Amino acid sequence: MEKQFPRTQVENISLSRMLIGTNWLLGWSHTSVSADEMIKRRYDSAQAFKPVLEAYLRHGVDSIMAPFGLSPELTRAVKETEQHMGQEIIMIDTPHLNVSDSKEARQEAQRMVKESAQRGAKLCLIHHSKAESLVNKDLGQIVRLDDYTKMIRDAGMVPGLSAHMPELIVYSDKNGYDVQTYIQIFNCMGFLMQVEIETVASIIHNAKKPVMTIKSMAAGRCTPYVGLTFSWNAIREKDMVTVGAFSAQEAEEDIEISLAALEHRFPDMEKRSSPVQNQAAFG
Repeated sequence: MEKQFPRTQVENISLSRMLIGTNWLLGWSHTSVSADEMIKRRYDSAQAFKPVLEAYLRHGVDSIMAPFGLSPELTRAVKETEQHMGQEIIMIDTPHLNVSDSKEARQEAQRMVKESAQRGAKLCLIHHSKAESLVNKDLGQIVRLDDYTKMIRDAGMVPGLSAHMPELIVYSDKNGYDVQTYIQIFNCMGFLMQVEIETVASIIHNAKKPVMTIKSMAAGRCTPYVGLTFSWNAIREKDMVTVGAFSAQEAEEDIEISLAALEHRFPDMEKRSSPVQNQAAFG
């Protein structure tokens, strides 16, 4: 049996500390349109997703983050992989709720929350693009957030926030909102982070609930060894790192690098290829 990845807890739900990221499965490379299209060509069906999901599952990485409403094929792949492997995959949904202050918008948001639960999500984290539109910095509040966390509770899911804006963690904790986990951008390059790395690290370490960090490799701007070694050593034992991969082999490499970082050893990984291998620097 493969070595199983360490776990953490969000409320009463056990999660693998590595979360399966989906940008490199759904076509959001943060690199270029051509890279996005390359991803979409490769992952154009439920069948295409399965080898990657199975690679993660073999190591106990059974928790996946995605806006599942945008990809019925990924949702189907999750269900079929669960059946094939005989293991549950914990779905962390990040829906784009309509948070406009009207009766119609609330009805639409409620419908989307119910659909998330029907797909099988255990956790529902309001997408950052929507949650951040509710922030009032003068008041230090996320206005009307309770409306949406109650919808999520009523649908039988655990509520959370996607918090690209780090203030969301601070305001959530200060005001005691029903938010049980947060997504926060955190990487060694400061990629897409709204304030410096040290400040975000401090916010993560002082957060009252477990934090799901994302963009650990700065969307390919640093190598997995550098990005993952930093992330695992800069967060708490209850926090998580979201790690996306473009192939099953890449997932295996990222898992080994991550386990090595947690075990404070050098990872078992092959040297990078070069036209000339017999160079002194290659060892």
